[in-house]
Amino acid sequence: MSSLSRELVFLILQFLDEEKFKETVHKLEQESGFFFNMKYFEDEVHNGNWDEVEKYLSGFTKVDDNRYSMKIFFEIRKQKYLEALDKHDRPKAVDILVKDLKVFSTFNEELFKEITQLLTLENFRENEQLSKYGDTKSARAIMLVELKKLIEANPLFRDKLQFPTLRNSRLRTLINQSLNWQHQLCKNPRPNPDIKTLFVDHSCGPPNGARAPSPVNNPLLGGLPKAGGFPPLGAHGPFQPTASPVPTPLAGWMSSPSSVPHPAVSAGAIALGGPSIPAALKHPRTPPTNAALDYPSADSEHVSKRTRPMGISDEVNLGVNMLPMSFPGQPHGHGPAFKAPDDLPKTVARTLTQGSSPMSMDFHPIKQTLLLVGTNVGDIGLWEVGSRERLVQKTFKVWDLSKCSMPLQAALVKEPVVSVNRVIWSPDGSLFGVAYSRHIVQLYSYHGGEDMRQHLEIDAHVGGVNDISFSTPNKQLCVITCGDDKTIKVWDAATGVKRHTFEGHEAPVYSVCPHYKENIQFIFSTALDGKIKAWLYDNMGSRVDYDAPGRWCTTMAYSADGTRLFSCGTSKDGESYIVEWNESEGAVKRTYQGFHKRSLGVVQFDTTKNRYLAAGDDFSIKFWDMDTVQLLTAIDGDGGLQASPRIRFNKEGSLLAVSGNENVIKVMANSDGLRLLHTFENISSETSKPAINSIAAAATSAGLADRSANVVSIQGMNGDSRNMVDVKPVITEESNDKSKIWKLTEVSEPSQCRSLRLPENLRVAKISRLIFTNSGNAILALASNAIHLLWKWQRSDRNATGKATASLPPQQWQPSSGILMTNDAAESNPEEAVPCFALSKNDSYVMSASGGKISLFNMMTFKTMATFMPPPPAATFLAFHPQDNNIIAIGMDDSTIQIYNVRVDEVKSKLKGHSKRITGLAFSNVLNVLVSSGADAQLCVWNTDGWEKQRSKVLPLPQGRPNTAPSDTRVQFHQDQAHFLVVHETQLAIYETTKLECMKQWPVRESSAPITHATFSCDSQLVYASFMDATICVFSSANLRLRCRVNPSAYLPASLSNSNVHPLVIAAHPQEPNMFAVGLSDGGVHIFEPVESEGKWGVAPPAENGSASGAAAAPSVGASASDQPQR
Repeated sequence: MSSLSRELVFLILQFLDEEKFKETVHKLEQESGFFFNMKYFEDEVHNGNWDEVEKYLSGFTKVDDNRYSMKIFFEIRKQKYLEALDKHDRPKAVDILVKDLKVFSTFNEELFKEITQLLTLENFRENEQLSKYGDTKSARAIMLVELKKLIEANPLFRDKLQFPTLRNSRLRTLINQSLNWQHQLCKNPRPNPDIKTLFVDHSCGPPNGARAPSPVNNPLLGGLPKAGGFPPLGAHGPFQPTASPVPTPLAGWMSSPSSVPHPAVSAGAIALGGPSIPAALKHPRTPPTNAALDYPSADSEHVSKRTRPMGISDEVNLGVNMLPMSFPGQPHGHGPAFKAPDDLPKTVARTLTQGSSPMSMDFHPIKQTLLLVGTNVGDIGLWEVGSRERLVQKTFKVWDLSKCSMPLQAALVKEPVVSVNRVIWSPDGSLFGVAYSRHIVQLYSYHGGEDMRQHLEIDAHVGGVNDISFSTPNKQLCVITCGDDKTIKVWDAATGVKRHTFEGHEAPVYSVCPHYKENIQFIFSTALDGKIKAWLYDNMGSRVDYDAPGRWCTTMAYSADGTRLFSCGTSKDGESYIVEWNESEGAVKRTYQGFHKRSLGVVQFDTTKNRYLAAGDDFSIKFWDMDTVQLLTAIDGDGGLQASPRIRFNKEGSLLAVSGNENVIKVMANSDGLRLLHTFENISSETSKPAINSIAAAATSAGLADRSANVVSIQGMNGDSRNMVDVKPVITEESNDKSKIWKLTEVSEPSQCRSLRLPENLRVAKISRLIFTNSGNAILALASNAIHLLWKWQRSDRNATGKATASLPPQQWQPSSGILMTNDAAESNPEEAVPCFALSKNDSYVMSASGGKISLFNMMTFKTMATFMPPPPAATFLAFHPQDNNIIAIGMDDSTIQIYNVRVDEVKSKLKGHSKRITGLAFSNVLNVLVSSGADAQLCVWNTDGWEKQRSKVLPLPQGRPNTAPSDTRVQFHQDQAHFLVVHETQLAIYETTKLECMKQWPVRESSAPITHATFSCDSQLVYASFMDATICVFSSANLRLRCRVNPSAYLPASLSNSNVHPLVIAAHPQEPNMFAVGLSDGGVHIFEPVESEGKWGVAPPAENGSASGAAAAPSVGASASDQPQR
């Protein structure tokens, strides 16, 4: 439904309410799903009209939509059940138990049993958890408080709790305006026309005197308001060129309606006792801006267009702890509401001494332990935080004084000391910019290690350059600067040519924040008079003129996923503010609390993980959950911080750089950050620098993107998108003992590794697809007969984490309903179909196909939530977009790739470039590209902004091999997001993306068995490959040299060792680099780990020519085949 249609519904709701059609109002609210009337809901709950309560809720959510919805329905049904017991109406209580509460037994069988046992008690208050249950009225009131918090926190209700601000009788007014216009068009208008119908256009009868006035006092429609003018947006006088349309994110900023804070509460666990205390519930993840899609039933032919659009949400999996539990809590809204979460960087892991006071810092977007620093005397430092090494130190100097303006030369003579105001990396890390306090901006290109080169010097502003940023309007990398001369300027990053100058601020411009939404690029700017303005790249003037809280130094930033906008400002009196903005209205949505009454400097802030805000204030770092206005925690970094310390997160949020006294920088880390830094303690600088080089070299030639993703993802061979938060890096071992002879590690006996065949309750012919869940505690397989199998590991004394392990068998999991996740199979022969699936980032959904329609399954209930896209053509590969779960790339057996938007049930683009079926898809969220591979052995690179094909290349096949027989070619991105693995039955190869150049290759000898599948380890340090002869090989990814071979005798029983049983697919664990699993041709699944005494798969082979870099030239097929151990 269009936005205008949606607004019409609101106008109708207002009209019905004014006309006292009360039941109809609430029926329309429910059916449209646009406005949740909390007052009506409260009244119905207080009155105990439970059927109407659930019916009204059904217009907005269902029980299994997410954990918030589940707890809402559970609390309502539990209350209804307890009231029946309190009235000793046991038949009704049993009916409620069976019809309403049994659905929750799927998620918590123990809780359901405990609820059932209440039937045996004379008074349910004998149960300890219900001992404080009062009378019905008070119990409903207590429950209602909890329900309101759950509804306000539920992302499905976002923007549905506030009715838009409308003038009275707005629909009448619009009709009057229409009639007025119609009357003015009458050829012979009458005075006081008699309008008796709205069903047809108004027209006056025969002439009767002079032209009449407009019908301003029609008795049917009431008085017509005085017409107002509608000034054009962006134009500043007559004969101006037409302004670009104001993008949706900016349109609401033209007015300033009141805003309503948006409180948050965790859905928590459903439990027998009373509603749990919000402050004690663990922090809910930030709900996505897009509401989640409500899918039709399994028998639907395809996803229908709904009046209540809801996409695949990033909500956490419903499989959280569902057991009844009590929480130590505190009153909502007082003091720090939570204990600091474990994923915040709280431990001081490194202390670096810069030599002068740090003014600005930025971590490299790909090499996330590289820290760029600018200081108060103009110095630039580049640190490898892991090894504590300062790679580069540069002092300020003008590169070419002769090209500088006279004002700059005069300023440097008068005051030679220049400070750095801002340093920032380009999105791909190939460039960085430095904004100085005197006129100029300098751009450097970075090529890895200590290789930093002068790129551009721009005399940008008269006075100081206060901020600098990168953006890509029209897909061209640009630099945006602002300064004391009250202007914002846009420069070509390649040539230094000025593209735009934006004028309109009346005070020095303090900061810029470029962004884009709905394919519209724009820039927010803030000035020292507190004004916020927004600009399109059209030189048509500001689209926004708004006051920032504090009205002085303000910076703005989006959350990493680009959906939420925040600003941080400090007033001249030292009062500081962090607020979240409602972009659609241009109003402050929430104001965060916890600042010192008088900040001792300008507060800087940063965002991370789409969840946390951080600011330096009062000699500490303060953290907030984005959904909670109360201060989460404050950390002093073991003391010694500046009064208002500068802060900067790395891209993953695992490291936080903080400026301290005496020119010190403290780098704080969480557990993932500590593991990341520990890796570098074990890698020599000779090994690490070429690796940086390869990344930077790839990035330099990349097409650069304006937006950056919230996390670096690994796109799996099976189409999954990995969140790299919990990866434990492999410690690279390099021996300096020249006398030690390297030897390939052979695993031939079961005692030489830990392997486990997973239990089989359901026999299948063969495993076609295999993947670990992102949480790492389960394995999902798709068999050739279109059935999905799921194994889960449970927490126990022997497995405290509940993660996958080869030491303990998991359970083959199935919901109590007994249903199976079964794909719509191909009508002809399902065994010949090409199966494919993709798992959502939160493990809540799996999208799958086996030659028939694509199915979307709920991973908790196994229910089919939707089926769509019936063949032909049939889907052969699926991949979720890394930044939007509603966008899916679907490879087809007719060689096309369809970019499908689930939310609106629409194919956005159809990509054509292959000649045979698609067999692999992988997204890079750093380079903003999609790489595809097909049975035609061709690789294609597509830009994800416009879906144009950038490059293509045919995979070189061994001589003598016929190119007619189709063979699957798979692709998977390296953790650096700039290189990708190519898997073909004849070879493994590592390609650089932007040039589509082969960097390394490992060919299969003619006499050897072909490769069946391969994948990176979770940290991309290893490549696991399976072969047709049942051998499994482990390669070092840096040089594709074999380091370990697992022979069939190590995991297959003797009865199968001579059979044709072999792995068809291989999957890597998402957090344990040395764990992998294989799916076999006999339907079995094996999981592998090295023996605990070794802890790894063999030893890395010695590097050729003294280098283990993946950036070395790719060897020829022939040479490569002979100079490394072969299978």
